[in-house]
Amino acid sequence: MTEQGVGVVRPLPGEGVVAHLNGLLLVCATGGDQPVEDLLNAVSETATTGGDGRALARRVAQVLARAMDRSIGGEPVACAVAGPAGGGVAVLVSGAAYATVSGGPDGEVRLAGHDALTWTDRLVNGPVSRVELRLPGAGPSSPYARLDGGVVTGAGLECDFTRHGDLAFPPLPPRPPQPQQQGVQPPPIGAPEPIAPRGPVVPPSPVPPPPVSPFPAGPIPGGGPSGEHAAPSPGSSQPLAPPPVQPPSHVSQPLPPLPPSLSDPGPAHHSGPLPLPPLPEPAEERGAPQHDSGPHDLGGLPHDLGGPDGPPSGPFEPVPHAPADEEPGEATQMDATPEPEQRPMVYGVDCKNDHFNDPRAPYCAVCGVPIDQRAVVPYKGPRPLLGVLLLDDGMALPLEADYLLGRDPERAPEVQSGEARPARVTSPDGSVSRRHLRVFLDNWDVNLLDLGSVNGTQIQPPGDPNFYDIPPNEPVPILPGTTVRVGVSRTMRYEAHRNA
Repeated sequence: MTEQGVGVVRPLPGEGVVAHLNGLLLVCATGGDQPVEDLLNAVSETATTGGDGRALARRVAQVLARAMDRSIGGEPVACAVAGPAGGGVAVLVSGAAYATVSGGPDGEVRLAGHDALTWTDRLVNGPVSRVELRLPGAGPSSPYARLDGGVVTGAGLECDFTRHGDLAFPPLPPRPPQPQQQGVQPPPIGAPEPIAPRGPVVPPSPVPPPPVSPFPAGPIPGGGPSGEHAAPSPGSSQPLAPPPVQPPSHVSQPLPPLPPSLSDPGPAHHSGPLPLPPLPEPAEERGAPQHDSGPHDLGGLPHDLGGPDGPPSGPFEPVPHAPADEEPGEATQMDATPEPEQRPMVYGVDCKNDHFNDPRAPYCAVCGVPIDQRAVVPYKGPRPLLGVLLLDDGMALPLEADYLLGRDPERAPEVQSGEARPARVTSPDGSVSRRHLRVFLDNWDVNLLDLGSVNGTQIQPPGDPNFYDIPPNEPVPILPGTTVRVGVSRTMRYEAHRNA
């Protein structure tokens, strides 16, 4: 969206308020307890500080959260916002509003506020060709209506990025220069005008006046590489050029290359799906050993598959998820889900103490004894607990099934179909999306899948002081000791058995 320009914004008639400022779009209802002034201030402050669509969604989420606290049991605020973010578009809708984003790699994306108990937000990958924000009762757009910037009444807007923000009325071509008569030289400056000889006076033929262009023939004044726009002089009829879109302040960092110990293609480390060598046919099917699944037996991966103790990770020191001057958010909640009848069957090996382990592990995840890969034969058995996800508020999610984390995960299709368990994670800054992150298990690996959240998901690999954005809608495997940042302020850490 940012790379394509501001585009052409056309308001839709109806009852409500429509705003457009530096590529940030807002539609909200009026009347009743609608926080119109707060929403308009959120757009203005975000544009003034150079924020992108993510920053606008966070500010609007805070406004909606305060409005929900004031009117418990009332109707949610009807509004929708959109803005450029990371080469795509960040969208948030609430209440009776809805949004449609077209032209991206995901096709047409429709978001409705009534699909969630609070609000719905999403980061749509670009390039995007069209965005529509609507309230109920919005009328059709007019090809003559334009909103290059400001606030007007209306019930929706349409933003067409294929127009690249061109003028509503193209300027007329410049007037060609008038040819001068040959052999006639203009008099010098200051010389007296020559006196014409007396003779018959012949009235000149009428000459029509030249056409007057409503726009200047050259570039529009006020624009420049610095992005500053000067006001027109008094009495001037020249229009102001639309302000350029500010680039998003959030710049994703690429994932760093893995250290040699983790990039070794040997069997001890692997970042993708579990590759298993061809196994000889056993003479008879081995029975799966029975393991104690009590509260103290958290069998799973060691902290580092390269050694019995792994690199020192230290205690988990999460980033506080609530500022000091704000009340802490709602604690993470996980709905009671019945224990699965049967654990998934995976290939593994036994240590000498009959603990079932990842066939890539050189040491047992339970007792830490070495595993001689040449002396063991993989077989299929029930996968044990791989560890826990320890959240910054003390909640622990046992890694025995898939999870869906978000502000309102119960309505997600993955939860409704039984593919994942819901884990409700909220934050005072409103940076956690309704359907934010999925944690899924593949053989012995723990993977993260950001579900197109507005504020994204970041990971901090073990021993690395930096956080790195993970791409949306692409699975990313993580190692034990990895810290995960959900949104802006919520964190959790993947702990294997011996560190859980």
